Amino acid sequence: MSVEFVDTNVLMYAQSTGAGRKYRQAVELIARLGEESRAAISIQVLIEFFSVATKKLRISSPDAEAVMREWSSWMTIHRPDPTDILRAAGLQREFQISWWDALILNSAIELGCSTLWTEDLNHGQRYSTLTVRNPFA
Repeated sequence: MSVEFVDTNVLMYAQSTGAGRKYRQAVELIARLGEESRAAISIQVLIEFFSVATKKLRISSPDAEAVMREWSSWMTIHRPDPTDILRAAGLQREFQISWWDALILNSAIELGCSTLWTEDLNHGQRYSTLTVRNPFA
C-alpha cells in the first residue's frame, strides 16, 4: 500500500470549519489516510500551512504549531534537498506548472506516492506513476 500526498489546500480546508462540504471531505480524507498510515506531506506543505493558517484563517501561532506537530507525528514528510530543487525545476519546465506545484509534485514522486490530493492541478492528470485527485471534484 503506497502513501498518498496531501497538498496544503486540503489541509487548510480541514482546519476551516466554515468551508462546509470541503471541510467535511478534507477531514474525512485525512482521517482515512491517517488510519491507513498512508498520508504524506513535505516541509513546503508545513511552511505554507503555517503561513496561511495564521494569516487567512487567523489560527493562533501556538494552535497552528500544535496542528503541525500532530501531523508530523504520523505523516511521512519529504525534506527536499538541492537535488530535489533541480528536479522540480525540470518538472516545472516540462509540464508548464507553477514553481510551487512543481515542488509539491517532486516531493510526491520522491516519496513514491500513488496519489496527490490537491485542487491546484487537473483532476485525473498523471505524472509518471502519480495521479492527481481533487477530493472536492
